[in-house]
Amino acid sequence: MKQAVITGANRGIGLELARHYVEAGWQVIGVCRQSSDALDAIAKRVVAGIDVTEEACIKKLASELDGEPIDLLINNAGLLQDEQLGKIDFDSIRSQMEINAYAPLRVTEALLPKLSKGSKIALITSRMGSIADNDSGGRYGYRASKAALNAFGKSLAMDLKPKGIAVALLHPGYVKTRMVNFGGHITPEEAAKGLAERIEGLTLENTGSFWHSNGDALPW
Repeated sequence: MKQAVITGANRGIGLELARHYVEAGWQVIGVCRQSSDALDAIAKRVVAGIDVTEEACIKKLASELDGEPIDLLINNAGLLQDEQLGKIDFDSIRSQMEINAYAPLRVTEALLPKLSKGSKIALITSRMGSIADNDSGGRYGYRASKAALNAFGKSLAMDLKPKGIAVALLHPGYVKTRMVNFGGHITPEEAAKGLAERIEGLTLENTGSFWHSNGDALPW
């Protein structure tokens, strides 16, 4: 049975991805700071108490998953905050860089020994990380952190291709989650379905690509 590890799996898109893969016959290991009843009910295992920005927590996660093969790693945990020019909060930007960009790279590097030829990595990014697509400004920390994640993901794709591990950079869409005060256009279930379809279509030929969950290729 295939096994997926999903960060930020206790709610929102992460929870729906966990549910999708369990229903598809996978075993799911959910990673989060604090679990939820919904995640506890479906996951093979939950590794809670993990702050993906803390080196000690990353080491704990790697230790907890010792001996667990990973067919799919989904780095989903994220943070969205807003900054306005003239009163930019640089601590906010720093936090978003830590969670949205550095943490997925930390997690991926720590768990690499558990991935093998044929494994896949999905980085849940955002079209707001696209420089070409920015026509409204603002969101300095979120945009910059997701652009950094895109750069990290592209390098991971190139470095891991010889090992037979493919990497996707995926925008879920504007999803009705707590992150956006439930003001999105699609449900977490719809986003998870689209993301899973993109992951299913991920190969070594298209590794390192930047996709919308609806299948559209996105500009850098």
